[in-house]
Amino acid sequence: QVQLLESGGGLVQAGGSLRLSCAGSPRPFSSYAMGWFRQPPGKGREFVAGISWDGSTTYYVDSVKGRFTISRDNAKNTMYLQMNSLKPEDTAVYYCAAILTTGPARRLGTAEINYWGQGTQVTVSS
Repeated sequence: QVQLLESGGGLVQAGGSLRLSCAGSPRPFSSYAMGWFRQPPGKGREFVAGISWDGSTTYYVDSVKGRFTISRDNAKNTMYLQMNSLKPEDTAVYYCAAILTTGPARRLGTAEINYWGQGTQVTVSS
């Protein structure tokens, strides 16, 4: 059983930055590809970014390319999402996710996720 715990959400003005963290336990955290999803108010959960088990490849949806950066530190069992140039439409609950898979990073579907975090709120004011 993998447990995931997000932190780093909050309220920020448009154009600002936030860094989300996702701490995983127990080991081996490195066996899992990871991703970030978000759920805007009144909408479904959507994929944002993914990273391969070893951090060598990443994948982003078009709406966050060039603004968000996903990374991981397997020695610390932690994944990150650096969010810059935030927009009001980025407002959502952000979830980290783990999937037991190898291969390069790719778009992930909610149905294939093995483990979810509890979510952290990100609110971007205009």
